[in-house]
Amino acid sequence: MGRLNARVGAAVALVAVWAAACRPQESSPEKGPAGFEREVAKAIPGIEKQVGLPFKTPPKVESRSKSEVRQFLLREFDQSAAAKELAESELAYKRFGLLPDTLHLRQLLLNVLTEQIIGFYDPRTKTLYVVDGSAPEVVAITVQHELVHALQDQYLNLDSVQNVTGENDRSEAAQAVIEGEAMYEQLSMMVGENNLATRLQGGWDRVRDLIRDQQSSMPQFSAAPMLIQETLLFPYLSGAEFMRRFKDRKSGSAPFADLPASTEQVLHTDAFFGRRDPPITVTISAPRGATVRYTNTLGEFETRLFLFQHLGSAPDAARGAAGWGGDRYAMVDTPGGSGLVWVTVWDTGFDAAEFNDLLAQAVPKRYPGAVEQASQPSIRVWRAGNRTVRVSAVTVAGHSGVIYTDMPATFAGEVLDPSGITARP
Repeated sequence: MGRLNARVGAAVALVAVWAAACRPQESSPEKGPAGFEREVAKAIPGIEKQVGLPFKTPPKVESRSKSEVRQFLLREFDQSAAAKELAESELAYKRFGLLPDTLHLRQLLLNVLTEQIIGFYDPRTKTLYVVDGSAPEVVAITVQHELVHALQDQYLNLDSVQNVTGENDRSEAAQAVIEGEAMYEQLSMMVGENNLATRLQGGWDRVRDLIRDQQSSMPQFSAAPMLIQETLLFPYLSGAEFMRRFKDRKSGSAPFADLPASTEQVLHTDAFFGRRDPPITVTISAPRGATVRYTNTLGEFETRLFLFQHLGSAPDAARGAAGWGGDRYAMVDTPGGSGLVWVTVWDTGFDAAEFNDLLAQAVPKRYPGAVEQASQPSIRVWRAGNRTVRVSAVTVAGHSGVIYTDMPATFAGEVLDPSGITARP
């Protein structure tokens, strides 16, 4: 979901409402375009001091109505590349069981984002937009957040970073730095960097709980599937935690010269700041008798979401996704319908075996009533209605790996041959 969320780059209400609780009491900002411009002018010196970079030129500031924001989102979603990405990723997430089969993803995201957006910076127009009628107590916070994005865009081409295709995990990691820096700097300005630890008692998990306590004010977000909620929250919360670690270890440096290449590097301190664990690039070909229609990556973060979706255990999900080395999935077309091929490679044989075991536990929960067929030591097969699911332990270019296939039961082609998979640093 990384690229879809990145295309909007909005400061969402679910974060701003919580952040307002940390803000010292002060007079509310003036309403209207002139008031927004004054709010921007007032905030710029503090943003420059906090980030450590000067604005080359102040961004334009304009106000928009909720209906105009919705029209902006519609235009974003209806661009040919974005529309194709949205449609294909929707099919993939449904095949993974991360979205209900009856869900209309475009409509859901449109409703959720329209509900959440208070303001956004558009890197194409170099303009900071503020939504008319937003609560005064969060307008100033939103302006601060989006000004960080405007400043980032003057030193990094945000549009190019956010438009990477076919590399969802890398895109999600970059977005975590973009939103995480804005979130971290915004909070630091409000409460002071030295106070963040004490003001964030319980850490970012507590922030998630506080956000979900706002259900009555955010009905669209509250009703959204877990995948949507967590991928919206990830760049803000996990990204801010990454930036806290970055500030501790690389004070005075800008984070854009060396972006994390995976969500694993965002989630784990040692993976980025220690031994530096780069993701393994996996390529796959379709099984014989099938053609690839769409391919992308889940990464450690969304692999964790997949396990949690079907096992219902956060510790098991985190444990099963730990040691992720790289992955790629492909949605394929067959004469009997669509199929899914997912290849993961792991840091160690133990990591692969642990994931393999949890994946095998997830299959009957993904497909209640699935019946396991005769299996070999390295491959397990289930028949689930009109689907056949296989989990295979393999070795890929010297790496321990797992192949997960979910194909129509009528598909007579061969199981994916490991020789058709490549993996490289």
